Amino acid sequence: MNAILETMVPGAQPLLSVEDLHVSYGKIDAVRGVSLRVGPGEIVTVIGPNGAGKTTLMSAIMGVLPARGSIRIAHASGELAAPGEGIGGRVREGVALVPEIRALFGSMSVEDNLRLGAFRWRRAARTQHDAALEEVFGIFPRLKERRRQEAATLSGGERQMLALGRALMGRPRLLMLDEPSLGLAPLIVRDIFRTIAGLRDQGVSILLVEQNARAALKVADHAYVLELGQVAMQGPASELADDPRVIDAYLGLQGRHQAMLST
Repeated sequence: MNAILETMVPGAQPLLSVEDLHVSYGKIDAVRGVSLRVGPGEIVTVIGPNGAGKTTLMSAIMGVLPARGSIRIAHASGELAAPGEGIGGRVREGVALVPEIRALFGSMSVEDNLRLGAFRWRRAARTQHDAALEEVFGIFPRLKERRRQEAATLSGGERQMLALGRALMGRPRLLMLDEPSLGLAPLIVRDIFRTIAGLRDQGVSILLVEQNARAALKVADHAYVLELGQVAMQGPASELADDPRVIDAYLGLQGRHQAMLST
């Protein structure tokens, strides 16, 4: 198993457990009583309409937004415990978020952006950082070809690869992806989802928020449907993909197009 993936939690114990989570903007409740779990080596997706609270949920789990409820992450021993406060606490526990905006440093090179992702291991030897970098280049060979280019000069698909690669440099135990297909051409979307599936096959746990419901349900093991800040449905992704309510709301009119993007 690659060094990037050394910290995976064995067994059936959830890696992430969220219980009765509430997030508010002033008097507006954006997320209300959401509970979900992500197991080791599992892809869990959250789908739903715009404004359902998906990005807010991810931000709260990452510690970017204050929230009420329980967020617990398994230690290397498998024991669930509350992480430290804020983003720093999540990073120390091995959680990485690739945000919708990607948040790259445009004037810095591809390689320097990637190396920043290893901040969690900043005290490790340079040789360990170099090894992690080569592993990321193995997943995304195009980034190696462009390692000296400024991030701002990359295409949309390459920027998404860079954002994913930077997150993997931190050797995350849980990788959270917010709308990874946003704004990308269909062929690039297909490549990104193949990469996500490949990461799961290597043992990476992934929490995926995605507008492309068809592709998300095809790649995921378990799924949650979020509507008006609440979980409206949940279950095995393959079952939800065949549920008439999900088909009518998210898959019907665009089903053929999204099916193409998910293969």
